[in-house]
Formats: sequence, structure tokens, C-alpha cells
Amino acid sequence: MADHKGTAAWTGDIKGSGTLSTESGALNAPYSVGSRFEGKQGTNPEELIGAAHAGCYTMYLTSVLTKHGHQVESITTSSTVTMNPNNGHPVIERIHVSTEGRVSGGNITAEDFQKHAEDAKANCPVSKALSAVPEMTLDAKFVG
Repeated sequence: MADHKGTAAWTGDIKGSGTLSTESGALNAPYSVGSRFEGKQGTNPEELIGAAHAGCYTMYLTSVLTKHGHQVESITTSSTVTMNPNNGHPVIERIHVSTEGRVSGGNITAEDFQKHAEDAKANCPVSKALSAVPEMTLDAKFVG
């Protein structure tokens, strides 16, 4: 079992600011209401959820494809997290995963790739953690 830790530090009231960091030191980024809701400089929790989801999804899809005898050249994935401010009660309403794979071997077809992409959407650990989100969609493109 592996434990991974993220930390948030905040100063001031809701108009204050903070820092999001990871135990590994790979991330130490400012965040604020402005970066979360107003498009200002800095990161936000939803952006980090999207990055974590894209990373987990891509690793899971690569594993599934490899286990089925396919050769993965490259997979690029984005996970767009849509949040509604909901009158001061923010809610993540939707996540859209978009992935593109260059895969060969094992007589893979576009239909096979789609099937494996759907499997990854349903079963990667971060997708499972995000299962409370009302809508999660997928656009999978097989490049060949």
C-alpha cells in the first residue's frame, strides 16, 4: 500500500490566498478564489483533479492495452473538470475525458481501442474516486 500526501495552506478570509503542495515537492503552487473562479493566475483544486485523473487514466489504459498484447507508442489524455459555483455551494457537475492513442500490434482495431478506453474510464482508481460526479463522458480517438 502507498500513501501519497497533498497539503493546502491558506492565509486570510475567503479573499485570501494559499498554496497547494505535494509531499514529493513536484508541486508548490499558489491558489485563490481568483484562480478558482475568475481565471486569474494560479492553480485550483479542479485543475489538479483533472491532471490527476488524466495521469491515472492514461496509466490504466496503457496497462490494459499492454495486457491485451498491444504495443503502446503514445497516449495523450486530458480530463476537463466542470464546476458550477452554484450560488456559493460549488459542485463538480461533469468530467470529460479525451484521449488519443497511437497503438499497434495484436490486430487492434478502433473498436478494440474504444472498448479499452471505456474500461479505463470505469476502472482507473481516480475515476472510481470521482464516481460521485453526476456525468463523466469520454472521447477516445484511435490513431493506429
